[in-house]
Amino acid sequence: MDLTINSRLIIPSKELKWRFSKASGPGGQSVNTSNNRVELILDIKNSSVINTFDKQRLLVKLKNRIINGRLTIVASEERSQHHNRQLALVRLVSLLGEGLKMPPKSRGVTKPTRASRKRRINSKKHRSVLKQKRQSKISIED
Repeated sequence: MDLTINSRLIIPSKELKWRFSKASGPGGQSVNTSNNRVELILDIKNSSVINTFDKQRLLVKLKNRIINGRLTIVASEERSQHHNRQLALVRLVSLLGEGLKMPPKSRGVTKPTRASRKRRINSKKHRSVLKQKRQSKISIED
């Protein structure tokens, strides 16, 4: 089953490696006998479907999660291997989707408009007048 990340990227199942092991935690009588912990491994560096630009973007954005060019997703929350496999696939799709997003456009530098400068100066003058009215003047005749 191929994995669809977005409209441009579909990862074939042959590029996904699965590993299974015994998970810790609850499980009842079958806790020591079933391999329900799932590791999903995608070798980003050697992937044939991810282009060079996207590889570089993923390697930079997911650098804390990638070891030796491989992205590893671990799922062991559920008691069944099937559910953990589904969880791992969903996590992989969301991670790759976030990693491949284009960065937002940077805001262009602009100058304040003439009207906004005028409003700012008027408000400063108004505050100045208010503060001057609060000051008590000491007269010589007192």
